[in-house]
Amino acid sequence: MKTLHWFALAGIVIMAACNPKKETTQYPDVKPPVAEKKPYEIVSRHGHKRVDDYYWLKNREDSAVITYLKAENAYVDTMLRDTKSLQEKLFREMKGRIKEKDESVPYRLDDYYYYTRYEEGYEYPVICRKKGSLEAAEEVIVNGNDLSKGHDFFDIDAEVSPNHMLAGIITDTVGRRFYTIRIKDLKTGNLYPDKIGGTEGEMVWYNDNKTFIYVQGDPETLIGNKVYRHTLGTPASQDELIYTEKDSTLECSIHKSKSEKYIFITSNRTDAQAERYLDADHPKGKATIIEPLQANVKYSVDHANNKFYILTNLNAPNFRLVEAPVTKPGKENWTDVIAHNDKVFLEEVDLFKDFFALQETTEGLSKIHIVRWSDKADHTVNFDEPVYYASLSANPEFTTAIVRYNYQSLTTPNSIYDYNVDTHDKKLLKEQEVLGGFDKSNYQSERVMVKARDGVMIPVSIVYRKDLFKKDGSNPGLQYAYGSYGFSMPAFFSSTRLSLLDRGFVFTIAHIRGGQEMGGKWYEDGKMLKKKNTFTDFIDCSEYLVQSKYIAKDKLFANGGSAGGLLMGAITNMRPDLYKGVIAEVPFVDVITTMMDESIPLTTFEWKEWGNPNVKEEYEYMLSYSPYDNVEKKDYPNLLVTTGLHDSQVQYWEPAKWVAKLRTMKTDKNLLLFKTNMSAGHGGSSGRFQALKDEALADAFMLKLVGIKE
Repeated sequence: MKTLHWFALAGIVIMAACNPKKETTQYPDVKPPVAEKKPYEIVSRHGHKRVDDYYWLKNREDSAVITYLKAENAYVDTMLRDTKSLQEKLFREMKGRIKEKDESVPYRLDDYYYYTRYEEGYEYPVICRKKGSLEAAEEVIVNGNDLSKGHDFFDIDAEVSPNHMLAGIITDTVGRRFYTIRIKDLKTGNLYPDKIGGTEGEMVWYNDNKTFIYVQGDPETLIGNKVYRHTLGTPASQDELIYTEKDSTLECSIHKSKSEKYIFITSNRTDAQAERYLDADHPKGKATIIEPLQANVKYSVDHANNKFYILTNLNAPNFRLVEAPVTKPGKENWTDVIAHNDKVFLEEVDLFKDFFALQETTEGLSKIHIVRWSDKADHTVNFDEPVYYASLSANPEFTTAIVRYNYQSLTTPNSIYDYNVDTHDKKLLKEQEVLGGFDKSNYQSERVMVKARDGVMIPVSIVYRKDLFKKDGSNPGLQYAYGSYGFSMPAFFSSTRLSLLDRGFVFTIAHIRGGQEMGGKWYEDGKMLKKKNTFTDFIDCSEYLVQSKYIAKDKLFANGGSAGGLLMGAITNMRPDLYKGVIAEVPFVDVITTMMDESIPLTTFEWKEWGNPNVKEEYEYMLSYSPYDNVEKKDYPNLLVTTGLHDSQVQYWEPAKWVAKLRTMKTDKNLLLFKTNMSAGHGGSSGRFQALKDEALADAFMLKLVGIKE
């Protein structure tokens, strides 16, 4: 009977969408889907009881759940039906800016040049190479468009063997981070019978060109905790388990040193990291620990000059670079190469024969720092724009004077440069081509510092179209942020963003605490028992943008995804009056229930980011801001919430429950829309064009609310 109820509801919504006579206001007069309440009691280890009326929505095998999600999708279509032509126009604009026939800048590895290209009209990459020179005949390693046929979702990568004769073809057709590895003979084009499923999407070859390791995840929690060794031509069932990570808060990953001499197994969580190494020349060897796991200590390792080089935050919140002998790599033998600097955050290091390159951040702006091994002579690659992002790119060659880096800004498309460390010359290899008449001189970027309520200065990046902007408080605007896991949100370029800028929107990025834009302490001050700084920073930046007349008070929108979706949920509860609309993409909003359920994918891995619910103080703090638990009877802004049915990182039921609860509690008549991609995971639609439809929907939602119809 309940299942029939849901089908009937979906039918009502769909029929209403076809009946324009029902519309009596600016929105169709259609009742939204209402999820049935089924009280479910959850008791914490501390005896605290909560009743979750929508816990039942987590069962994706229940037909009533699927029908409810489809009814919500139909409701979105109904409420935004007057924007259909606008959505299509936006999609055409966005797609029209993309050079459909395009390819990456080739990078050289031994005698081969590797690159990826896209074919006109197709969604997925073709991974290719040329031998000897760029004028040589092209060899196609794998064509993603061929393999994607018949799949609604598709992701692909390839890993070539050291002798360049074999390639591991790595694919996911669901979006739930279960990758299958196949091996291709690059001389004959034939696939070996070897087939390994359920992997984390990584593989690393030994130097014998027939053995590799890979990571498999727990099928329930999805945490990668087992490392296997596979020999070509043998059944996967016979693969040797060479390492098991028994700590449920840690996840494994693998990589190879730039010298090709060592393979590393990393055990990682948000606050700590440990590395083990294998000799890449000896496939039967065992993994050796470099430095045992220690709370609040992270380190990563590479190898050159017969030493290990280690980037670590041990006694160094902004990280330092140390070296250690391979035979005795423990911390008692670590010697500083680049000492800690409380004003410079070390993000990444790349090792070369005669020098090393550092990616650093100072006061929220990145730079490339070059240091010679011989005499420690150093210099910095400087950049001119007030807001930009520079990062080290693919540099597989060890013996070279060239460093490749990426550069982009809010007004400059992503660009690839080769930098000669001897002559200091920069060579632009490629700037992302933006079609459709794009002219970067039409746009202006700014960087301002906003004082948070506790006196800390927050960087904010701003971009707008010069001829449409007036600093008079009349502009519509969108504020974006992430603010978690120490992930710094760069001032990145987006061709899709131009559709908003060209309609008068101001776009801003708030570099709030929880990232590492301003150093290691920036992250520490935005996690665990200081997480609320992330939310109040965002709100304080919003108020500044309005008070400084960058954005109109009644035309300010907020956007964030995943952990940034938690941010959206929190600010929606804390200051619903401040925003015209909020777009929460795959939002992590049911913090307590998720952190209490160790069977949910990736939960225990997250405890050092948000808190362990088994610790009373941490439980109570998370409960105090968890968006789902803090929904109240009050007015809320217009909301567009999105998710993917197969999301492995933020399960679809979190936003589904949040929306269901908001529907019963909110006292306003604003839009509350919930869109589920029924064939996608955490990253949304796969393919370079399908994802643009999601962008067009979000833009149309905002444009509708500020009265822009075209």
